[in-house]
Amino acid sequence: MADSATTAASSLRRRYDRRHDVRYLSPATQRFYLHAATKFRRYFGRSPDRLGLEDVRAFQVDLVSQGISWPSLNQTVCALRFFKA
Repeated sequence: MADSATTAASSLRRRYDRRHDVRYLSPATQRFYLHAATKFRRYFGRSPDRLGLEDVRAFQVDLVSQGISWPSLNQTVCALRFFKA
């Protein structure tokens, strides 16, 4: 039997996949968005659906301090907005 964290992650992933399908995002964009959401989750060590706007801001600050390029930062922010929508 799956634990509640696995079930929540599966549910979250299904919701995320449905949004991709509805918005007709390219496969490359889908991969990047999923990668950004995964990095966001790993940064905080908990599910992205339990993270808020202040967490997004903190993550952005960390990415900037690491020297992320502006286009990559912008795409990451778009991915997190998409995810949180």
